[in-house]
Amino acid sequence: MAGSMLAACGTPGAPPPTAVSTQQPTPEQQDEFLPIDQLPPQDQLPAAPLLVTAYSFVVLALFAYVLSVARRLSVVQRELDRLQSDARRGRT
Repeated sequence: MAGSMLAACGTPGAPPPTAVSTQQPTPEQQDEFLPIDQLPPQDQLPAAPLLVTAYSFVVLALFAYVLSVARRLSVVQRELDRLQSDARRGRT
């Protein structure tokens, strides 16, 4: 009984059994241009809408950041102008 259990579990210290991998045949190389409409669905770019969405999000986020920095810079500029005018009034 113990011998059959040992055979079923494998021998101690031996690497675990691995599945036999099968290689897929290499695809034939194309010699001419084919429009994307004529390509099979697995060869088309399925992530194109996600890519466009990601780039749109990045562009909008960058625009919002630049707008935020511009607003803060205008507040700082107004504060500097006010301080300069206060400094001029204080000197005279």
